[in-house]
Amino acid sequence: MQIGIPKEIKVHEYRVGLTPAGVRELVDQGHQVLVESFAGMGIGYLDDDYRKAGAQVAETAAEVYLNSEMIIKVKEPQPRECDLLSDGQLLFAYLHLAADRQQTDALLKSGCTAVAFETVTAPGGGLPLLAPMSEVAGRMSIQAGAHCLEKAQGGKGILLGGVPGVLPANVVVIGGGVVGENAARMALGLGARVTIIDRSIPRLKQLDAQFGGGVQTLYSTHENIETAVLAADLIVGAVLIPGAAAPKLVTRDMVLRMKPGTVMVDVAIDQGGCFETSKPTTHQDPIFEIGHVVHYCVANMPGAVARTSALALENATLPYAQALASKGWLNAMWDDPHLADGLNIHKGQITCAGVAEAFDLPLIPMDQILKAG
Repeated sequence: MQIGIPKEIKVHEYRVGLTPAGVRELVDQGHQVLVESFAGMGIGYLDDDYRKAGAQVAETAAEVYLNSEMIIKVKEPQPRECDLLSDGQLLFAYLHLAADRQQTDALLKSGCTAVAFETVTAPGGGLPLLAPMSEVAGRMSIQAGAHCLEKAQGGKGILLGGVPGVLPANVVVIGGGVVGENAARMALGLGARVTIIDRSIPRLKQLDAQFGGGVQTLYSTHENIETAVLAADLIVGAVLIPGAAAPKLVTRDMVLRMKPGTVMVDVAIDQGGCFETSKPTTHQDPIFEIGHVVHYCVANMPGAVARTSALALENATLPYAQALASKGWLNAMWDDPHLADGLNIHKGQITCAGVAEAFDLPLIPMDQILKAG
C-alpha cells in the first residue's frame, strides 16, 4: 500500500504520524511511504532520516494526498487538508468528530474512509490509541495548572505543593479514567491535596486502593461536583464518553461563584469540553478568564511535548497501521472488531453512534458497512 505522512499544520502541533522507525517497519513489510518534507522536523527528524528508513520525500502536502491510499496523521485534518482527501482514501488519525461539525461535514463530503484513533477499543476494555496521549495530557494538566496558579498568569498565587506551615493547593479531578489517574498521580507527587470525582464506584474503590488512601474520592453528583469545585484551587476536567461529546459537568453558574484566581484545565476540550464555559485554545494563546477564573483549554496538549508524545503514540498505533496497510481496511476490521470500532465515516456515511447522535444525523450500522464492503 502507498502510505502518506503529511506535516501537521495545526497551531503549534509538532508531532508526526510516523517516525523513521515506524516507516522502516512498514517499508520492510513491502509498503511504500511518502513523507512530506519537514514533517518530522519539530521532533528532531530530518528528511534524510526518513529517506534512510526507506521513505520517499514529497515537497508538498498536495503531493502526499494525491499519491497515497492511506493517510496517517496525528491531529484531525484542518479545512484545507479535508479538501485534499479523495473518495475511497483511508484516513487514520485523531478526529474527535462529535465536537466538530465542520470537520464531520467535510469528511462526509470527501468520500473518504475515516478511522479515529480515539474510538478504537481493546479486548479487555479501554481505548488503546487514546491511552498514551491521555497519560501525557493528564500529567501535563497539572504542570499547566500549577503554572496558571501563579499570580502573573491570573491565578491565586499558590504553590501547588505548599511549604512547611502553609497548606498546599486543593486539586479536584473530575473523571477517574486514564487522564484523571495520571493527573492525580502528578498532583500528589507535587504535594497537593487531591480529590477524584467519578460515577463508577468500582473505579473509585480501585483508585482509593491504588493511591493507598492518599486521595479523597467522591461519587459524581451535581451537589458533590458543586461543593468540590467551589472549594478548589485547581480543577481538571478529565471526562470522556468514547466517540461522543463530553457532558457539561461544571456549569457557568458554578464558575461565576468560584474564588478569583481559581484555575480550570479542560482536558476534555477535544470532545467539546466538560466545563460549560470552555472554548478551545492553542499553545500560542492557551488561557482566558471568565469571572476571574483562569481557563486552560488547549485542544492538543500533548503537542507541547511533541517528541515524547509522538514516540508514545507510534508505539500504540503502528500495529494497527500495519494491519490496515497489509490487509486493507475491510479485512483488517473483519479480523479485529475492536479496530472496526474506530471506523467513524465511510463514503459519506456516519458509522459512529456518538457522532450521529451529536449532530442528529443518520447512523449506518457497522455490520451493514462491513457486509456491503
